[in-house]
Amino acid sequence: MSSTLYETLWRRVDDGTVPGAVALVARGDDVEVVAVGSADTACHVPMTRESIFRIASLTKPVMAAGLLTLVDEGRLALDDPIAEWLPELAKPLAVRTPAGPVDDVVPAVRAITVEDLLSSRPGWGIAPDFSLPAVRALLTVQDHSRPMRNWPAPDVFLARLAEVPLLHQPGQAWLYGTASALQGLLAARVTGQTLPEFLAERIFGPLGMKDTAFEVPAAKRHRFTWAYAPGPDGTLTLTDTPGGDFRDLPRFPSGGGGLVSTADDWLAFARMLLAQGAAPALPHLGEPDDEQPPHRGPARGRDPLPGGPGLGLRRPVDVESIDPWNVPGRYGWFGGTGTTAHVIPATDTVTILLTQAATTGPTANTLMRNFWRTCA
Repeated sequence: MSSTLYETLWRRVDDGTVPGAVALVARGDDVEVVAVGSADTACHVPMTRESIFRIASLTKPVMAAGLLTLVDEGRLALDDPIAEWLPELAKPLAVRTPAGPVDDVVPAVRAITVEDLLSSRPGWGIAPDFSLPAVRALLTVQDHSRPMRNWPAPDVFLARLAEVPLLHQPGQAWLYGTASALQGLLAARVTGQTLPEFLAERIFGPLGMKDTAFEVPAAKRHRFTWAYAPGPDGTLTLTDTPGGDFRDLPRFPSGGGGLVSTADDWLAFARMLLAQGAAPALPHLGEPDDEQPPHRGPARGRDPLPGGPGLGLRRPVDVESIDPWNVPGRYGWFGGTGTTAHVIPATDTVTILLTQAATTGPTANTLMRNFWRTCA
């Protein structure tokens, strides 16, 4: 596959879609890595296998796995109300109807639980219709016009979130983003650690993910890629330089999208998933969907990934063969910074694509689709 994968990536570097990319495809112990282009458009530092990327929403499955270690230990139960540790969220109100005004509210019919966070159904979150009053209110707190790391400090964030009504009653609908941020805040409260400390102890250390963190120290900054966003004409605009805001730990370390990582680090995490949690010192995470099978009905909503995934407790899962890359049981995610990673248990396969050019919408871009097709 090497030449085909190289050509697939280089074509998008050559036409200016991305400055560079790193792709990794692992089939069992056979690992292929291709790095093309540059980490930037100014100094043209060559992209390498060791390049460090902002992985955005590829943080989410890592965060969920971390929280599940607390469930595995019995420190949390799936049906536990999160208010035991996040008392700010003990008495949420929900809008009477999703399109209704934020002052037309009713009490939540039940408490928000740990399972609601793991299945992205707490009642708070981003819906496809950004014009809904409750979504607009949420976006004043969960402000995606600025980096997550610059959101209010966790205690302030929780106090402000408590003032925003739920868009849906707990457990009723899959919504994007907020649940993962709350997973991180919950893990920190339960353990008394910061989220960076928690994930380093539970995930990064045991798996040897040496370059995955919420900051990039000075000794690694030469490997950190620059970040870009495409304009309407496709021209890339620099949004952050190496180091940037990642020189120090963030004020708000977000379980929803705050990590940097490398292709090999994410491969280590993916192999743990394929091994059903088996890794040195890492608690067993259970069968991929032993708590709840992939869901095909409307109660879970739909995930933005293309190709017909259902939503299991922890992640989107392909349940139909629609495009060549869709294999029943395949699961994964993609990040708004231009990253994507998937695990295919049936063939013991991991596919990872890391770029530094942001996506322009909630669905996979052409390069991602081309990459998946090449790997199929």
